[in-house]
Amino acid sequence: MHSKIQIIIFIFVHKKKTFKVNHFYMKILVCISHVPDTTSKINFTDNDTKFDTNGVQYVINPNDEFGLTRAMWFKEKQGASVDVVNVGGPETEPTLRKALAIGADSAIRVNTPATDGYAVAKQLAKVVNDGGYDLVIAGRESIDYNGNMVPGMLAAMIDANFVTNCISLEVDGTSAKATREIDGGKETVSTSLPLVIGGQKGLVEESDLRIPNMRGIMMARKKPLSVVEPTDANAETNVVGFEKPAPKGAVKLVDADNIDELVNLLHNEAKVI
Repeated sequence: MHSKIQIIIFIFVHKKKTFKVNHFYMKILVCISHVPDTTSKINFTDNDTKFDTNGVQYVINPNDEFGLTRAMWFKEKQGASVDVVNVGGPETEPTLRKALAIGADSAIRVNTPATDGYAVAKQLAKVVNDGGYDLVIAGRESIDYNGNMVPGMLAAMIDANFVTNCISLEVDGTSAKATREIDGGKETVSTSLPLVIGGQKGLVEESDLRIPNMRGIMMARKKPLSVVEPTDANAETNVVGFEKPAPKGAVKLVDADNIDELVNLLHNEAKVI
């Protein structure tokens, strides 16, 4: 009787151990850019060589927000962990706190200015390698400088698979299926983790984007936001100067019955026909 009880206990423990080994918990890192709100009035200082931050409201980069929302789906449906990271100074922390309020588990700020795409990718690569992340979700580009380079360089630095212009992502274990926009259509590819994606509008529906509620904001205050010092990474580019787009010309109105005048203006002045 005594040996029978021992055997039953052994089988129970053995099955429990096997379940834990076979279950895969995905670690996700979402890269967050701290960008001016699109309604902000943009100006430059120091002879048009520096961006003027006075009076500018900052937000999560829209492409990154789509990625963060998709990461939250993986967290809620598959039990994944979700961290967010930003390369920048203390002024970016409110943006990271918003990401925490949306539902991320913890945040990392690399304590150095985001000077250029290569330097940012180097800093992110160190964070990914140190954290052992399986999936890195970044926006395909930030809406301020529109570089469209960081996710691709990051994937190369950490030797991970890469899909850009991503509008759909499914992960099953260590296998992934992604859909991306291409010229004239869409392309669906199969790949595996570790994976870096450059996400964009379409990765989730706009109606699925989340606005932090009061509970999320209160919880975000207690979630860890760690500051790490940067690794050595020299910027490969520097800003020579900024220039605003040329102002739009005055509008000319033409009477609806004066077709000849309209054709003349389109042909000789606007030069579009």
